[in-house]
Amino acid sequence: MKSKEGVEKVKKKVVLQIGGMDCPGCAATIERTLSRLKGVSNPAVNFATRKASLEYDPERVELKEIINAVERIGYKVKESEKEAEEKEERRKEWRIFFLGLLLTIPIVLIELFFEFPQDKILLFILATPVQFVVGSPFYRRAYGALRNRSATVDTLVVLSTTTAYLYSVTATFFIPAPTFYEASATVITTITLGMLLESISTGKAGEGIKNLVRLTPKKATIIRDGEEEDIPAEHLCVGDIVVVRPGERIPVDGVAIEGYSYVDESVITGESIPVEKERGDEIIGATINKSGMLKIEAKKVGRDTVLAQIIRLVEEAQNSKPKIQRIADKVVTYFVPGVLLSAIIAFGVWYFLIGVPFLFALTVFVAMLVVACPCALGIATPTAVMVGIGKGTEHGILFKSGSSLEEAHRLDAIVFDKTGTLTDGKPVVTDIIAVGSLHEDEILKFASIAEKGSEHPIGEAIIRSAKEKGVEISGADSFIAIPGKGIRATYKNHHISLGNRKLMEEDKIELSHIEDKIGRLEEQGKTVMILGVDGKATGIIAVADILKEGAREAIEELKKEGLEIIMLTGDNTRAARAVAKELNIDKVLAELLPGEKTTAIKKLQEEGKIVAMIGDGINDAPALTQADIGIAIGSGTDIAIEAGDIVLTKEDLSEVSCSLRLSRKTMVKIKQNLFFAFLYNGVAIPIAAGVLYPVFHIIILSPMLAAIAMVLSDITVVGNALLLRRFEMNKYHH
Repeated sequence: MKSKEGVEKVKKKVVLQIGGMDCPGCAATIERTLSRLKGVSNPAVNFATRKASLEYDPERVELKEIINAVERIGYKVKESEKEAEEKEERRKEWRIFFLGLLLTIPIVLIELFFEFPQDKILLFILATPVQFVVGSPFYRRAYGALRNRSATVDTLVVLSTTTAYLYSVTATFFIPAPTFYEASATVITTITLGMLLESISTGKAGEGIKNLVRLTPKKATIIRDGEEEDIPAEHLCVGDIVVVRPGERIPVDGVAIEGYSYVDESVITGESIPVEKERGDEIIGATINKSGMLKIEAKKVGRDTVLAQIIRLVEEAQNSKPKIQRIADKVVTYFVPGVLLSAIIAFGVWYFLIGVPFLFALTVFVAMLVVACPCALGIATPTAVMVGIGKGTEHGILFKSGSSLEEAHRLDAIVFDKTGTLTDGKPVVTDIIAVGSLHEDEILKFASIAEKGSEHPIGEAIIRSAKEKGVEISGADSFIAIPGKGIRATYKNHHISLGNRKLMEEDKIELSHIEDKIGRLEEQGKTVMILGVDGKATGIIAVADILKEGAREAIEELKKEGLEIIMLTGDNTRAARAVAKELNIDKVLAELLPGEKTTAIKKLQEEGKIVAMIGDGINDAPALTQADIGIAIGSGTDIAIEAGDIVLTKEDLSEVSCSLRLSRKTMVKIKQNLFFAFLYNGVAIPIAAGVLYPVFHIIILSPMLAAIAMVLSDITVVGNALLLRRFEMNKYHH
């Protein structure tokens, strides 16, 4: 018997491109079909992206069976989205539409303006191809929905147009009555056009993914047997040595083994300033080599690269459903059957109770079925989510789900980790104070001699500072490290002591005359190292983990938005309070273990607050998971941090405020779209039902106008979502 873990291992994830969906009901139908297949789990179909994501057990079901199941109910399925195939398919759809338009125009003109012998026969000849050739996709999908015991927009289109067409055929061949061909033909042609326009518009909403995919270079130059060779980028292997010349896009994630250059990483991190790269530096694929030639050893290729991870994260996020969309989906599920019932009732009331002519009642029935398309309602949320997530990705903000984008604007409190989040996480020398006969460079020289063999972070900071100032670092004649105190060394007959008060006491070095200087530095949260040479205190070196650039401005921006700011850290209380004071953070909890950070967040949540935790995703994983929104600060190579709901690929804290504003703006667009969709249906359905007829004595909404109104409602919603692309992310940056 396999363990649960073993079962999880054999499952595969797949994203399928679905063709032929024309409403959210289609997505629901496909989802139900997939959920009934044995071995398939977590199916999610997104109408806006036209994609289905799912997990399946290859031992219980084959991918081909999954694809066949979807195709049996009238939809087209492909494993991956190829631009050439997509364009060819779009061209076919346009050709079918133009056939419908070519036939529909004379139908409308003859029905409205001309009357001659055999005109009904001509109308029948023109309308039949529109009904069964142009309209064939609607019939195919409606049949699939019927087999699946569900109703979609295709059901409404087929019922309304077939009713109008069959009535017209009866009037042509069997009874002397007016025909109704223009209604069925215009509805099919107009809705076909609407679907094409909607598909193009939602394609623009998902343009971010396509742009990311296009970033992958098609070719790469590698060195094999000492010779350069051009190969397709998909043939690259880990360990290959890749040559990248100035102006070329880098095809792999790897390490520079030769060369010096500046690399534009803006496509991954959103950072516009090129980054200096030399031997030993990590290189991210899809970035652009700006100046010198680089030789890179490939460490990650294909699906393992940072770009591939970002694409997967964005696809999963765009396919996920926030809470507000689930509500809309539930409404859509009951909407189509409700409209069908309402149309039948309206027909019955007008024809049987009020006693209007059959053609009038039939027009009401058809118009109601056509106008009540729930597409606008179904795409209101996902199109805005797609654009919002794409906009964030452009700026190095990765929302890992639609829910995280939805929830971010509702936050009450933001909890920051200190080390590596608010600070650089790497100690640096901040102060060098001479208290004897030596000047600053000499103090740094003696301290570096003592620390040259040390691997302690403070020692590394001192060595780094000496190198930056061009101080020559010699080796000590002898040295000994005293744990918890410091280092003793000898150099050219000089006795060097470098450490804390305890070491100075042991070496009988007098400190009373410099205690005030040491105390001031310690109050600032800095670690103080005292340098004694030949038994006398000659200098003070202070080391601290400095604040990240822009941290102070980022905290101020968040406070202006009314958020409570809290700092949690495992560091000592004195150092924590010093950093908090510098950042103007009032609430600080220090000397916490990772588990205690989680407890602190739980306590805030118990107070009824919606809490975000911001950390580097390593020691902070439990707290990031506990928070309502976990925001992981990671470099471009850390984008797959599992604990975070939002990942900031560049270490810029101002992006926290940007992500909250983007969330707020996206939610505004979603609410606007839902308002437009409900308003449209709330107004259009009663008008189509004829409620204005007693006042105006005309049918306000013909089937043709109903179809146009339905298309315009969809385009309005998508267009409003696309306006989000103009949102200025950096508007409030300092």
